[in-house]
Amino acid sequence: MRLNFLITLLFYFVPTPTIFAGMADTTKLPILAWAGVPPEEASIARYQEMKNAGLTISLTRSTSIDSMAMMLDMAEQAGVRLIVRCPELQTDPENTVKRFMHHPATAGYYLKDEPSAKMFEELGKWASRIQAVDSQHYCYLNLFPNYAVPQQLGTDTYQQYVNDYIKNVQVPFISFDHYPVIETKGIRTLRKEWYENLEIVAAASAKVNKPFWAFALSVAHGFYPIPTLAELRLQVFSNLAYGAQGIQYFTYWTPKNKSQYAYHHGPIDDNKKKTDVYEMLRILNREIQNLSPVFLSSKVISVEHTGKEIPSGTHRLTHLPAGIQKLRMKGSGAIVSVLQNAGKRFIVIVNRDFIYPLKLSIKGKSGIEKISKDGNTLNIGTHTFHEEIQPGDIIVYGIQ
Repeated sequence: MRLNFLITLLFYFVPTPTIFAGMADTTKLPILAWAGVPPEEASIARYQEMKNAGLTISLTRSTSIDSMAMMLDMAEQAGVRLIVRCPELQTDPENTVKRFMHHPATAGYYLKDEPSAKMFEELGKWASRIQAVDSQHYCYLNLFPNYAVPQQLGTDTYQQYVNDYIKNVQVPFISFDHYPVIETKGIRTLRKEWYENLEIVAAASAKVNKPFWAFALSVAHGFYPIPTLAELRLQVFSNLAYGAQGIQYFTYWTPKNKSQYAYHHGPIDDNKKKTDVYEMLRILNREIQNLSPVFLSSKVISVEHTGKEIPSGTHRLTHLPAGIQKLRMKGSGAIVSVLQNAGKRFIVIVNRDFIYPLKLSIKGKSGIEKISKDGNTLNIGTHTFHEEIQPGDIIVYGIQ
């Protein structure tokens, strides 16, 4: 079934949900630092540094329940939140949750990263035990990408993997990772499976009336290069165009494990210093929050693609969105997403090319307005508007 038809059907026939059930902060998009400030480096200053980059939640392993408590106290003073991750959450979940459920810095509870489907039943039971004590904070699990092999997934297909997860693990949102930018012999390309992964998760999310969170890769390792701002923008804005309600970065602090993946040049490097990637995150996260009136709690009406070739598993734009009289593009291709939010409609266009700009001409039937990444708006009226979208970047219009 086509994604845009499925989501449109669900939008009109399913009552508006409380999509942030189990999530205390609904005022801004969650932006998560995977491998955030490590326990041995935890301090108010370090959490403040993370907050200054626009990150709102930190996820990292703590060594004990007492270490977790100290980290939460520091995070509270800095104004960020943490996902509880300590050994006692697994060995004694009820009492651990009781200790942290009223802490202002508690964001949720970490269960597992990239589990096999064979683990779903037990993870579902663990989540239920936690949520029986605390229904106000989410349990966090993160799924494999669709380029994982069946032996990793524990199922024959990725679609079955996602379906089995939703059936067995009752949590407030779906999280998955996919790192699309790879480098081979000095040439950077996008994984062919990426947008199909977004299609599958977005459709599954809509079907069960739950939001999803998605990733951008911010640390170099293996054949994943040091990211450019254009590559980060492409990942984040593509996720948002598909309806993501949370953005996650892997990683914030450069991991120490060098033997297998050779992690290097994350936002905070091996010397505990900020890198240019930190500055990229600060710029991008400010843009995300400035556009939060468009994306936060939005409903996806349709997601379609343009270009001579469109990504595998996606759908070509064949008709102009309602309210648009003219839409012309010159470039290698774009995402064209239509969102509805608080009674307003928006057309979101993302340049799929992270190297070259895309030229755009647009005209509304009864007037449109441009919503800039600084949060300002420009009334275009019914004039034809010409724009150049930078590599990996986004442009948003409000449709009257």
